[in-house]
Amino acid sequence: MADQDLYPIAVLIDELKHDDVALRLAAIRRISTIALALGAERTRDELIPFLDESIDDEDEVLLALAEELGGFVDFVGGPVFGHLLLAPLETLAAVEETVVRDKAVDSAAKIGAVLSQRQIEDFYIPMVNRLSKGDWFTSRTSACGLYAPVYHLASAKTQDDLRALFATLCKDETPMVRRAAATNLAKLVKKLTKPHVVGEIYPLFSALAQDEQDSVRLLTVEGLIAIAEILTPEETKSMLLTILRSMCVDKSWRVRYMIAEKFVAVAKAVGGDIVKEELIHAFVQVLKDNEAEVRTAASTQAPGFSAMIDKETVLRDIMPCIRDLVADSSQHVRAALATEISGLSPILGKEHTIEHLLPLFLTLLKDEASEVRLNIISKLDKVNTVIGIDLLSQSLLPAIVELAEDKQWRVRLAIIENIPLLASQLGVKFFDEKLGPLCMAWLGDCVYSIREAAVANLRKLTEVFGYEWAKGSIIPKVLEMGKHSNYLYRMTTIFAVTTLAHAVNGEVLKDLIVPTITHLASDPIPNIRFNVAKSMEQLVPLLKKAGLAGLLNDPLKPALLKLSEDGDMDVRYFAQHALTALAA
Repeated sequence: MADQDLYPIAVLIDELKHDDVALRLAAIRRISTIALALGAERTRDELIPFLDESIDDEDEVLLALAEELGGFVDFVGGPVFGHLLLAPLETLAAVEETVVRDKAVDSAAKIGAVLSQRQIEDFYIPMVNRLSKGDWFTSRTSACGLYAPVYHLASAKTQDDLRALFATLCKDETPMVRRAAATNLAKLVKKLTKPHVVGEIYPLFSALAQDEQDSVRLLTVEGLIAIAEILTPEETKSMLLTILRSMCVDKSWRVRYMIAEKFVAVAKAVGGDIVKEELIHAFVQVLKDNEAEVRTAASTQAPGFSAMIDKETVLRDIMPCIRDLVADSSQHVRAALATEISGLSPILGKEHTIEHLLPLFLTLLKDEASEVRLNIISKLDKVNTVIGIDLLSQSLLPAIVELAEDKQWRVRLAIIENIPLLASQLGVKFFDEKLGPLCMAWLGDCVYSIREAAVANLRKLTEVFGYEWAKGSIIPKVLEMGKHSNYLYRMTTIFAVTTLAHAVNGEVLKDLIVPTITHLASDPIPNIRFNVAKSMEQLVPLLKKAGLAGLLNDPLKPALLKLSEDGDMDVRYFAQHALTALAA
């Protein structure tokens, strides 16, 4: 490679040593470019040693380096040289900043997955050993995440050593290390044989599940699930049931929160007998927990857990709790429940949904918190599939219409976004009678985002009902807005007809949309005129596609030529831009 080719690389290397953090960060983001220019051999001999020797002390730069090295195997010559990247990653895995260590562990694991068994034995395992026995807890914490990725690739003797070393980390005197061990225990369990899980890992799990630190105990829920998936139902009862019971009533709400959040996964792992004998009562407990965070997590699990038990039990034990949660003092609990409660409809069936769930839906639709109302609206399609649109509309439509005028614009936006779904289920006649006026009213909303969504809504409705319906039901009303004295209404007309142009046929384009846009080209408001020019630019390919290229020369081109000489600079700019598109 010529000297002049190497000069930019030298500049980038200098940037890695620069005092300016932004420059060093930019250089790190370009090290793949440097490596590509250097070639694999020089990358191995020069760049990697340089990076290893000059590990920066700025966390942002270190994080970027840890991330880049994870995808660097090809730049050093492929997997056969991949082990060379472990040295800088080992250093990064021992730094103080957690996010840097986590990213270094991720990258090292990614590299380990492509190494040969020889490389793993000679380079990866020694790295794990050094980190696991490091003086600082940071390195031991990182080591916990490096066992599972390569365990299955190691020899039987090395696997024995790895399990023994991991056991020491599970018993480490530093809580942060035990937390890391508890976090990674489930991943390691999935790589082990059942005898090793029962004989070696279970005692470690049991000790961690009873750790004095709640921050350790809460991380053992995943481990419980992983172990339960390996054991038989009888073994699960004898080995895990006591621990599971204690988790559900743990003195720390954070542990109860974790078990509540993973309740369905736990139930699937432990099997049907334990679900019937133990977990129904336990689930009722977490639904009634005195901490709002626990009730919130439990609410998200209600449909999934209810699907695992019989309908009568759901009605007898679960539904009373759901009724209480609908009136919960915490907005977060009600919001979580509103997202999930519709999932109970397929489980309960039509009759029980009408009797037990519909009143709760109505209560949530009238909730004082906009987030709760929004969440229940966005999931109504599940209810519709169970009880049918007639009953749904009779029961809920008045509330939906009320929400369409909600003072919170995000709630109005949620209604608009669900209108096409409701429309397809309600049918044209019902829509025109009940929801059509609302859709037009939104076009005049005081919030721009609502007007924008209302315009997009018209296009979706046209795609649902067809352009013949649009031609008769909505386009005339939109065109009427183009004559309004308020310029915002005329502006909305431009946006609406431009959007609708993508969903209608050539006849509607020719007879309704092009004349409207051309007429507004002479509007007294400059903002209207330059949006007309932008609209005409969008119409050009649509008219060509529809076989209406003649309309480009008359009336579009004369209108654009006039606008290109407008007194307003913005109008002239967009008109000239549109003329360029027309000429092309």
